[in-house]
Amino acid sequence: HVTSFFAPASRQGTPEELKLMVDTAHGLGIVVLMDLVHAHASANVLDGIAQMDGTDHCYTHGGPKGHHSEWDSKIFHYTKYEVLRYLLSNVKWWIEEYKFDGFRFDGITSMLYHSHGIGKGYTGGYHEYFGPDADIESHIYLMLSNDLIHSILPSAITVGEDVSGMPTLCRPVEEGGFGFDYR
Repeated sequence: HVTSFFAPASRQGTPEELKLMVDTAHGLGIVVLMDLVHAHASANVLDGIAQMDGTDHCYTHGGPKGHHSEWDSKIFHYTKYEVLRYLLSNVKWWIEEYKFDGFRFDGITSMLYHSHGIGKGYTGGYHEYFGPDADIESHIYLMLSNDLIHSILPSAITVGEDVSGMPTLCRPVEEGGFGFDYR
């Protein structure tokens, strides 16, 4: 689980070493994507953002709605301005500071549906994707995020890791889609 959204994990080396790796890859003509986890945050209250203000709903939903049972993690509350600012600035920061060429958004099936896709078998019927289980708040966040990424870096590549087959995932935001380049 992610506990620090603005720092590379130690397995990538120091921040300077990660920047050097990205620069070296670019020098070899290699596109570098970052695995971005905005579907959930660590429930750890000691070193993560969960309960940062002493409540269970600072950046996440409070109560059971804010808990992902399969991952034992916290679910972001995407309609809070603080959450939008935090996550969108996170996307911008990785592009500008480390020069990533785009992102693979991890676990977005969990974001797309209130059920998090748990126990669902998607067959292609639109009612499965756009019915009452659709989490419109996170849909809007994903659209905003893709729009921001492609505004900052038009050549950026975004990949949405979705196992449900959401129909409009790779349609442009201008057409009502989520704006991902690939699934």
